[in-house]
Amino acid sequence: MSNTAVAPLTTQDAEVLVTTARRAAEAAGVMVSVTVLDAGGHLLAFRRDDRAVLISGETSTRKAYTALQLDAPTADLVDAVQPGGLFHTLPTALDRPLLFIAGGVPVRRDGRLIGAIGVGGGAPEQDHGFATAAVETVA
Repeated sequence: MSNTAVAPLTTQDAEVLVTTARRAAEAAGVMVSVTVLDAGGHLLAFRRDDRAVLISGETSTRKAYTALQLDAPTADLVDAVQPGGLFHTLPTALDRPLLFIAGGVPVRRDGRLIGAIGVGGGAPEQDHGFATAAVETVA
């Protein structure tokens, strides 16, 4: 990997991610919460729909942290957290339990990790689709 600078995830990017995920969810008739973190795990944007399940806000944040910490979509990690799986007892540096339900997706630019998005409120495969659609708009 080169030392060429890569533009970081900006608040404008984060707003685009949130808007895209929200619109995709609304088109599917689903109410979701969306969290966007930068590469350092700092909150850049958050939106909780009051019509979504109350815990969806915490869920979207955990999904984003999980995707960021492991640099992988949470949908790819489901088997790893089953009893006996690779990450079944993995502790976290943030003292938060990892939540391995689809809906967390890393955001990359020029091949480098620059942040993550988490979507919660729909079925796992829906949340993953909403997050993935959003990431495609800023990558």
